[in-house]
Amino acid sequence: MQFYYGEKMPLRILDEGEFWKLQEAEHTQVIRALVPNLEPAFVQALGAWEQALSQTQAMFVRYIEAVVRIGHRVSPALQAEIMQWVCFALEQSRQFVLLLNQLGTESQPLKSNPTAITVLNHIRRESEYFIGIAEGLLYTRR
Repeated sequence: MQFYYGEKMPLRILDEGEFWKLQEAEHTQVIRALVPNLEPAFVQALGAWEQALSQTQAMFVRYIEAVVRIGHRVSPALQAEIMQWVCFALEQSRQFVLLLNQLGTESQPLKSNPTAITVLNHIRRESEYFIGIAEGLLYTRR
């Protein structure tokens, strides 16, 4: 994401957040499908993460709709609320990456599946991409 979008910036970060949270939620399904013998605790954790990530994605959609509805004239209060939401989504992605790391080190069925390892590493990089975007925006706004 480029940082020269001016007044469209709130929509850009909201669009990125909506897209990447959808991706992360779908990634929980990919892991469960790719490793059918995954330990029950990880299956449960991924299911809970799918729900949480989907809820975050839905909130990004609500913010997008709000910004579009008001004609892109984002008040300082709404801007602050959006930035707070981006902070939440950033931390959520960091925690999701921790789960991915735990899967990679603790799940025997996953570790014995070379394709799953490759996919897990790809999923981690994608979440880290969103983390980088969110950090870049938040740290340039301070």
